[in-house]
Amino acid sequence: MPLLDVAKPDIGEQAEFEPGAVPVYWACGVTPQAALMASRPPFAITHAPGHMFVTDVPDSAYRQF
Repeated sequence: MPLLDVAKPDIGEQAEFEPGAVPVYWACGVTPQAALMASRPPFAITHAPGHMFVTDVPDSAYRQF
C-alpha cells in the first residue's frame, strides 16, 4: 500500500518540512528492506548499515562471534 500522507509515515518519525521544501523518497534502510521482503525477488543487492561494499561473499563469512 503506498504512503498516502507524508505527515503520517508507515515507519519512523514524522518529518518537519520548511515552507517551500519538497519531500523526496530516500531509498536507504528500512524502506527498501520492507519492499524486498514484500516482493520476495529471487536476487537482490543491498548493503549493511553504514557500509556500501558490494560482493558475492555473504555477511556470515565476515562475522566473528
